[in-house]
Amino acid sequence: MTNNAANNMITIEFPDGSKRQFPENTTGIQIAESISQGLARETLAIKFNDKIMDAFLPLTESGKLKLFTFKDKEGVEVFRHSSAHLLAHAIIELFPEAKLTIGPVVEEGFFYDIDHPAFHTEDLEKIEKRMKEIVDRKLEVARKEYPIGEALKLFENNQYKVELIKELANNGEKTVSVYHQGKFFDLCTGPHVPNTGKIKAVKLMKLAGAYWRGDIKNKQLQRIYGISFADKKDLNEYLRILEEAKKRDHRKLGKELDLFFFSDLVGVGLTLWTPKGTMLRNLLDDYVWQLRKERGYQKVTIPHLTKKDLYMTSGHWQKYSEDLYKIKTRDGHEFAMKPMNCPHHTQIYGHLQRSYRELPQRYTETTMVYRDEQTGELSGLSRVLCITQDDAHVFCRESQLKEEFFKIWDIINIFYESFGFDLKIRLSLHDPQQFNKYIGSKESWEFAENQLRQFVKTRRCEAVEVIGEAAFYGPKVDFIAQDSLGRKWQVATIQIDRSMPERFDLFCMNEKGEKERITMIHAAIMGSIERLLSVLIEHFAGKFPLWLTPEQVRIVTVSDAFNSYAEKLQSQFINNNIRAEIDSRAETMNKKIREAQLDYVPIILTVGEKEVANNTVALRTLDGQVKFNVSIYELLQKLNLLIKERKLKIDL
Repeated sequence: MTNNAANNMITIEFPDGSKRQFPENTTGIQIAESISQGLARETLAIKFNDKIMDAFLPLTESGKLKLFTFKDKEGVEVFRHSSAHLLAHAIIELFPEAKLTIGPVVEEGFFYDIDHPAFHTEDLEKIEKRMKEIVDRKLEVARKEYPIGEALKLFENNQYKVELIKELANNGEKTVSVYHQGKFFDLCTGPHVPNTGKIKAVKLMKLAGAYWRGDIKNKQLQRIYGISFADKKDLNEYLRILEEAKKRDHRKLGKELDLFFFSDLVGVGLTLWTPKGTMLRNLLDDYVWQLRKERGYQKVTIPHLTKKDLYMTSGHWQKYSEDLYKIKTRDGHEFAMKPMNCPHHTQIYGHLQRSYRELPQRYTETTMVYRDEQTGELSGLSRVLCITQDDAHVFCRESQLKEEFFKIWDIINIFYESFGFDLKIRLSLHDPQQFNKYIGSKESWEFAENQLRQFVKTRRCEAVEVIGEAAFYGPKVDFIAQDSLGRKWQVATIQIDRSMPERFDLFCMNEKGEKERITMIHAAIMGSIERLLSVLIEHFAGKFPLWLTPEQVRIVTVSDAFNSYAEKLQSQFINNNIRAEIDSRAETMNKKIREAQLDYVPIILTVGEKEVANNTVALRTLDGQVKFNVSIYELLQKLNLLIKERKLKIDL
């Protein structure tokens, strides 16, 4: 679009396709005001001709405009970036000797790294109070461009900013942008909110240490984390969820329920699973195997070590060399603990010549892989050194790709319905600006990504496209689950890969007796069992559905006189594949029932004189149902049905 120079008007096109004219130099905020005052108050930034920018800057040409509020992801990022500047502003007012470094947005809010001898927890309250005072001042935010020389002089007392400016100059930049609010200013590309009064609710969360630019060789800085929202109600709700998340923390519940632990002698990030925790793992894995077996998958087994050569051919060595555990043999060969399984499975496919009649070949294996993560990045089951993957790979012809892809999609839907998850779809695509990160041709990538778009359309799903999240060998469909606290987790994934078959020269003999290049699908239903269990433990707060609970029934006796009856009941449950334990300790009934509830046993049965006489049980469930004189036969039938159908709730 071009300017209408005759009357100095510009044409603005809105997302719905409508167009309006405004005087040249009208700002995004003024355009929002022309629609409604409420929208103007909520506008944080704009996208103009595909560039995200400040809403307070004048528009000098015609173009497409989108207004961002706190309801938009882009709006939230701008809001929280401005919150980081607000934090920096407060610090400089309270601690003028502090030197600012960088303050980016992160998934859970924002942080700022500061060169300062030491902040203390009580300083956070003081800084937060000053931040709120600056909000009340409603300082206008302005963006200014400075020539490199002027910028260096402006920040001459801050070696960190000087370093960043010099880097920009070395990259060919002639000017840098600086944002001002009152007397405060900071080096930044922006954009930012129009004034500090927009930031209605802010909370500083914690202190941490960090090295300048993440390099341990550099000076250690003080990092302050914070969170901010457009209103106090949302902040209070966030803090409430945070408190609830602490109660549900899988590390806390894993210890209380005796599911897993870590030993200093074994090593951080190397999980030790108790019998109960192992039961959980096996129940999940058996379920996935059942669903795969019904669709023609076969189990395979590979070693935990491999020669360097395998990963050189696949491209993993070049890509992930720093993340590998490497082993030198006595005779000088270099091996690695496997960080992934796909290259091994290519060898199983390729060790025989395959006819098209033998395809698809569907291999699956639940096995451990090993990645050398930095100790500071390890977190409970969410990030560990030893990862258990339910890995599957399908080797098929192009004509079979869609059907095989959808079979995996069906497995994922069935599996996650068992936990009550309504999955959302994300298309993880390559970043064209950094194509050197990937293997394969651009044409192959574009073809595969368009295939995924078509698959999503065929399934009548909506998908969010995310640039740069693809695997290095191909694009993928990622499945996102939202837990009971509203948090989102990537769980399953399906990936198209034409690069690995090319690198390993995988083919089948087609109808004409000619070699035909095949396609490979990577599929993980659980992805990492460790990570999935961290999600499930917190989603259910340790109170798993009946089918997944390690101990499904606890039989509590009134006294030793009824132990033999309890043992008879236990045998009946076990014979019906129901996991049951007996508590015959010389403790009060109330104490034994209370402990069963604390152990989150879903079905608690009490037996005494009346129950023995009538061949019944008294029943109570974890969610508060209480029944007396319950028939054992009817109870077994109901429990078997609940388990078979993997019901989320117990309705007896």
